[in-house]
Amino acid sequence: MSFTNFSRGGSHSFRVIFTELIPGERIQHTDQFDDPSLSGEMLVSIELKTVCCGTSMSIVQQGIPSVIPEEMCYLGWQESLE
Repeated sequence: MSFTNFSRGGSHSFRVIFTELIPGERIQHTDQFDDPSLSGEMLVSIELKTVCCGTSMSIVQQGIPSVIPEEMCYLGWQESLE
């Protein structure tokens, strides 16, 4: 998988391993970047919950490499979901 920053043109590729899939409830996976400067493994947990107006979603990322600003993670998810 890869992410591309369209405003700056940069791209990062990474390997994703799904560790838990519960349809309509939960997705959990680990991410490991190909770039050695982004070492380590991230754990991403996505919780889905049916609510009266659709679906509520909660996303938690753990182990984000220190060189990635937390704000960029929020922005990345927002842009992806739009």
